[in-house]
This record gives sequence, C-alpha cells and structure tokens, in this order.
Amino acid sequence: MSENKTNFGFKEVNINQKSNLVKEVFSNVAKKYDLMNDFMSAGIHRIWKNEMIKEINFKNKSSEYNIIDVAGGTGDISFRIAELSKKSGVKSLIKVVDINKEMLSIGVKRAIDNNYFKDLEFIEGDGENLLFENESFDFFTIAFGIRNFTNISKGLREAYRVLKPNGKFICLEFSHVNNKILEKIYDIYSFKVIPKIGEIVLNDKESYQYLVESIRKFPNQELFRNMIEDAGFKQVSYKNLTQGTAAIHVGYKI
Repeated sequence: MSENKTNFGFKEVNINQKSNLVKEVFSNVAKKYDLMNDFMSAGIHRIWKNEMIKEINFKNKSSEYNIIDVAGGTGDISFRIAELSKKSGVKSLIKVVDINKEMLSIGVKRAIDNNYFKDLEFIEGDGENLLFENESFDFFTIAFGIRNFTNISKGLREAYRVLKPNGKFICLEFSHVNNKILEKIYDIYSFKVIPKIGEIVLNDKESYQYLVESIRKFPNQELFRNMIEDAGFKQVSYKNLTQGTAAIHVGYKI
C-alpha cells in the first residue's frame, strides 16, 4: 500500500478521505448504535465494558482524577467510570471526546436523563489530534474506537502525550479469535449475519459491512501490544475476552 493510502475496511482509500468516511458511518448508526451492539454481541459487550472498567484503580481517595474517554460519544464507558467514582468516594472529571457530533448528542441526552451531566464534558474532537495540554490526564480510555483511526500509531502517541506520569492507558477493542472452531463460526456470523441485521434494523448494510471489515484489518493482540510499546508505554499487557473476540490492552506512562 502506498504511503498516501490507508484501509477503510477492506477497501483502500486516500488517507485524507478516511476520517470523513468514518464520520459518515457513525452518523448513520448513531441513533441505534448501542442497540446494535446488543444485537451483534448478544449483550456480551456490556460484560466486556465492565471488565474494562475494573482496570481503573483509584488509589488515592483524596485526589481528583482527570480522565479522558476517546471515541466515547454515547457515554457507555464514561457513565461506568462516573458510577465507579461515586462508589469509590472519589472526585473525577471526565472528558468525553468523539469525532462524531451525532454520537455525542446521544451521549449528552443520556447523561442528562441519567443525572451524569455534571461529571462529564462532551467534546467534539479528533483522537489523533487532541486539544489538551501535555500530562493532563490520569487515565485514558477508549473502547471500540481505535481501529477506526486513520493513523493508529499517531493516536497512541497522543494518548501517551496527554497522560500524566504514571497515567494509565486502557483500550478495549475487537481482536483476533484464538480458537479455530469459534473463528469459523465467528467469520460466518460477522460477514453473513451482522450486515443483514444492520440492513433490517437500520436499513444500512454498508455501514455494518465496514465495521466487520475494520475488525479483521485491526492488528492482532501481540502486534497491537508492540504498537503501544512503540508509542512509549511500559508494562504493556493484554487480556483476552471470549476467546479473543475482544481484548483489553493496558499500558503505563512511566
């Protein structure tokens, strides 16, 4: 692939096109994004997200924690963090950053409806070019978003830049199944069933075809760990979920 090209699912597109193409996909799916996640994963994505939140450890109860949740427009991760903060008796300020204003509008409405709005700030922004100062955050979270970046390595470097010393990077993403039998079943389900569900529920087969393809193009667990290390993070590790269907990667800025 030439240096001015990148993947949009299985297609090759110009690098300067991908961001707008991704925006269009998520504008199309925003209103029923979380519902479709339930359909696609049989609700298991909720368990995965709860596992991700366990990686947030508020060690100093007297501290105020600054947290950034990138590609978190609908609020699924940030609401869990806000709830964990309350249960832990700590103060946390959460910036929810998403490139897509439609996804953010869903999150804002949900935050108001569930009385989380005072703990969260919703910001339209690009995860590869964050408008925050160096060493601003204690935790950086991103769930099912980084595979949609035009330049994943650049996004990882931005995560490193905005984290404070000893800050923690936590990423939940679809990954590579490590069971051959399950892999075959998963492939059939992904390419035959999920786009059809998108067509039935949203009249939008193409967006979900892209989302399935983007999962297949994402680096496997070991390669992604290497990318996180290349961005500067230390003590990088990962945990497979549901036989590697998804994985949680963590790393520290030391």
